[in-house]
Amino acid sequence: MAIPMSSLFFLLLLIMSLILSISSSSWFGAWIGLELNLLSFIPIIATKMNSYSSEAALKYFLIQALASSLIIMSTSLALIYPYISSFIILMALLLKLGAAPFHFWFPQVMMGLMWTQIIILMTIQKIAPMLLISYLMETNLILKTLILSAIFSAVVGALGGLNNMSLRKIMAFSSINHMSWMFMALTISETMWLMYFIFYSTISISVVLLFNYLQIYNISSMLTLSPLTSITPLAIPMALLSMGGLPPFTGFIPKWILIQVMLDSNMVISLVFLLSSALITLFFYLRIIIPFFLLSSPSMSFYNKMKYNNKSMYFYSFIFFNLVGMMFPLTFIIP
Repeated sequence: MAIPMSSLFFLLLLIMSLILSISSSSWFGAWIGLELNLLSFIPIIATKMNSYSSEAALKYFLIQALASSLIIMSTSLALIYPYISSFIILMALLLKLGAAPFHFWFPQVMMGLMWTQIIILMTIQKIAPMLLISYLMETNLILKTLILSAIFSAVVGALGGLNNMSLRKIMAFSSINHMSWMFMALTISETMWLMYFIFYSTISISVVLLFNYLQIYNISSMLTLSPLTSITPLAIPMALLSMGGLPPFTGFIPKWILIQVMLDSNMVISLVFLLSSALITLFFYLRIIIPFFLLSSPSMSFYNKMKYNNKSMYFYSFIFFNLVGMMFPLTFIIP
């Protein structure tokens, strides 16, 4: 499907605003970049005008405007109370990200978006706030607050997806859970965060594009899904297990590296929460995976069912990426 010129323009503006935010030498410049980011993402959400997208656009605008107001308010306290000012900015950035305990808006907005818009919200929209948070980590208060938010995000992301049948809500809580790992990576180094973010973004995009290709939005719709290719029951389970961090799939690589670094840094308590939440998220990934195995029909020949076209290459590329960890097992035993 061709991308409308208006959406392409706003997408380019969104990327430019992202670059402005992370490259700015002052908080005022970063704030301008965040505002441009907001104003460019709203039209992308409202591309398909209906009650759901309009509600999602309004909720997103109000939350982001509130967070921007907090950033402006914090500047008036910067000279007198610098620690309080930094703390308020951190709260505003956590609100923009949808991290716990400010996660309430994130699943609701996700419910009103299409899969292509969800990709942007789950990946690109996290870059600027995350890097701005890394600029704040100069005091012990900010560091401890970020670790506390990581623990909350791990618990909320794991428990929130348990009783949901909507795939968009499940992906929302999964994103919140992954933010906990990214926060812990950010407390270690920006390089560690970048490594985790690249793996997370690539795997998330693979899962969401597969859902978009199959046009499924809830678990029950999978029961009536006719397999488009014989490799469909294989592609999505592998992508989801990789996203859950199950060894030896690709998604386990960044988690294993982060686990080793956290153990070396004596972050045992935080690691217990993160690992416990990862096990719970694997459970609701399995709820999505089971229908695909039930839908597979081994009696039909692979070559009869498979249609070689450009779209079917999605499945091959996603399967290859999610099996990278299986091809290079030495990455799991890094000393």
